Amino acid sequence: MELSRKRRREIKKLRREAEGVWDEQREVLEHAASILRDASRQAASVARDDVAPRVRSTYEKRVVPTVEAGVDSVKHAASATRDRFVDDVIPAVTGAIGSAIAVLDVARDKRIRDALKSVSSTGRELATKAGQRVGLIEVKPQRGPGTYILIGLGVVATAAIAYAAWQTLRADDDLWVEEDETVDPTPAA
Repeated sequence: MELSRKRRREIKKLRREAEGVWDEQREVLEHAASILRDASRQAASVARDDVAPRVRSTYEKRVVPTVEAGVDSVKHAASATRDRFVDDVIPAVTGAIGSAIAVLDVARDKRIRDALKSVSSTGRELATKAGQRVGLIEVKPQRGPGTYILIGLGVVATAAIAYAAWQTLRADDDLWVEEDETVDPTPAA
């Protein structure tokens, strides 16, 4: 397929225009790249000269003291906890363990077991003998003044409870007073 001369000229003309536009675009892109490089250098300069010192001073004035205070608080709490544990918990635990070991040692000692058996049997014998002696001599328990005081307090407490129940359960009709209606002083004729 062959193109006419007119079409070929139009295509050549369009090609030259496209090449021209392409060259212009390349120049624009090169110029934009140059501007972008300059802007990048300026931004780095501003960041280095203005922003970095502000960030550094803010970090040093606000973040570092806060972190140091937090670290100091944690160190203090850890130290107090360690001291409390060493001063209070460990001695209590070791004392309890020592007491348990001592009780076990005592319980295992045959001499002590024999002594406890003899003491308990002697105690039983003495209790039996004392009971027999008391049975021989008749002892009458006597009432002292404390018995009469306790009986009196019981009577007073019972009376107070009865009075409180009576006050609670009584009819309260006479306690409510209704407002009187105003009476007309003129007699009805």
